[in-house]
Amino acid sequence: MNTAEQLCVSLLSKCKTLKTVKQVHAFVCKTGLDAHPLVSGKLLLHCAVTISGALEYARRLLLHFRNPDAFMYNTLIRGFAESDTPHNAFDVFVEMHRKLIDPLDSFTFAFILKAAAKCRSLRDGMQLHCQALTHGLDTHLFVGTTIISMYAECGIVSFARKVFEEMSDPNVVAWNAILTACFRCGDVEGAETMFDRMPLRNLTSWNVLLAGYVKADELELAKKAFLRMPMKDDVSWSTMIVGYSQSGCFDEAFGFFRELQREGIRPNEASLTGVLSACAQAGAFEFGKILHGLVEKAGFLWMTSVNNALLDTYSKSGNVDMARLVFKRMPEKKSIISWTSMIAGLAMHGYGKEAIQVFHDMEASGFRPDGITFISVLYACSHAGLINEGCEYFSKMRYFYGIEPAIEHYGCMVDLYGRAGKLQKAYDFVSQLPMSPNAVIWRTLLGACSVHGNVELAEQVKEVLSKLDPENSGDHVLLSNVYAVAGKWKDVAAVRRSMAHQRIKKTPGWSVIEVDKVMYSFTAGEKSNKITEEAYEKLREIMLKIRVDGGYVPEVGSVLHDIEEEDKEDSVFRHSEKLAVAFGLARLRVGMNIRIVKNLRVCRDCHMVMKLISKVYRLEIVVRDRSRFHSFKDGSCSCKDYW
Repeated sequence: MNTAEQLCVSLLSKCKTLKTVKQVHAFVCKTGLDAHPLVSGKLLLHCAVTISGALEYARRLLLHFRNPDAFMYNTLIRGFAESDTPHNAFDVFVEMHRKLIDPLDSFTFAFILKAAAKCRSLRDGMQLHCQALTHGLDTHLFVGTTIISMYAECGIVSFARKVFEEMSDPNVVAWNAILTACFRCGDVEGAETMFDRMPLRNLTSWNVLLAGYVKADELELAKKAFLRMPMKDDVSWSTMIVGYSQSGCFDEAFGFFRELQREGIRPNEASLTGVLSACAQAGAFEFGKILHGLVEKAGFLWMTSVNNALLDTYSKSGNVDMARLVFKRMPEKKSIISWTSMIAGLAMHGYGKEAIQVFHDMEASGFRPDGITFISVLYACSHAGLINEGCEYFSKMRYFYGIEPAIEHYGCMVDLYGRAGKLQKAYDFVSQLPMSPNAVIWRTLLGACSVHGNVELAEQVKEVLSKLDPENSGDHVLLSNVYAVAGKWKDVAAVRRSMAHQRIKKTPGWSVIEVDKVMYSFTAGEKSNKITEEAYEKLREIMLKIRVDGGYVPEVGSVLHDIEEEDKEDSVFRHSEKLAVAFGLARLRVGMNIRIVKNLRVCRDCHMVMKLISKVYRLEIVVRDRSRFHSFKDGSCSCKDYW
């Protein structure tokens, strides 16, 4: 290379945006180096693969070159194959086939097969397999391995296995590919057989096995394999952490992360986001704070994904102030996920107007909202009672941004009308949907009927739900609640008999609380143990105190069966969130906030009890139930008594 060529290549390596690449391209044209294959190839590679958002420019570059070679065509095919528009790779492949005299090589087939795999186009993939055969490249390890992956993505594991068996001497990469193919197609037994047959296993082989077990939700098998591994890397640890987190096994996810630290292994992006996700789901605020410190100390704050996970953790752990702080201090440019997470966090806590302001700030920053962003905005309007604003944003989404509403957006609108008590309008809205409303839509309306006590409409909605999802216990419970509040005990009994006849069991309520960075779970009516005994003992003391000092009268109107008043009181006394808050009061230091996560909606009686405890004991209680956050302070709740 002469000096000018070296300069061009050096300048290209420093280009991070399309704008700077265009400047180098202008210099290349000015100096006459655009005819030089090496410089042209490097320029094309940089646009197609290295920087983002420059694929169309790369396509125009290829058309501009007088005699593009196989490397240039392969580079553009590779760029499209790895992009969000892999189908465009086929146009380049056809043009290459038509114009080039030289035969197609192994790289061509590997890249175009990857595009077929990403499109999950079995027809195109099989045609490419036939062409590879005619070119004598089907036995090439690189091409053969890609063919295996293509059939796996298309869900045809038998074809993938046949390609593998025809390989004369598969290397460890090919073995790993067929192992991945079996897991991807749900053939766990086949994957285990292949793993046992492997003549040589590397670390990737073990990591593929772990990831496959985790994807199949075989966590015990994953754990056994993890313990058998001769050596582990950060991918191994992050796979286990993310796997247990996604399956709701939060304590195990935390345990693996602690063990990773004891082993002296530096956490990676996946393990950090995985364990933070577990914190978010479990409401583990204290452990989340420790992780925040670790993130800062280890220098991970530049990662947008880690910041997003931190923001989500604080939002779902009941500390929206810390979420705001993380959002404000994000060092890198915020992503659409960052903005949407902040809007969702504010919406969950009832800060509807602030959530809308963040949405406007996002628009002003040049970000185009997507469908998920609008779900969060509509959710914010719904929980803040902003009916007119919700209708405006629903219209804006459709007609200004051209986003067709999905079933989730329609669900938000039903919730918006339902919470405002406009039940008939909500029913009419559901009846006029351009698609068949699913069970979730009808269930949202049934929940609104339960809150507002509309028996007649609740019966109509339940009739529809009985056909769509007859075995859902929650629907029966909601209808039973409507009858109970209305005093229709015969109808309550009929619903309960129907549940018993169909062998439908009510989902048990559970609540989780974090004490000294350990998660404790309480379930309504669970067997007695030392922890529950401690909680019950403290709860009896609390209930007596709020009766005397707070004037507590049990709210038993929604108890599902017509029984004696004393038995009704005992029924609501045993609810899991009461046990969790009692345990928190018994164990946590004076002045610490109590944070609880519950899988079901908080009942009226528990809601009243939480308000009184916050007033009598002068503390703040944050409860995240299935629907939203409730922040209890000085005898009032952030939800304005709607749940």
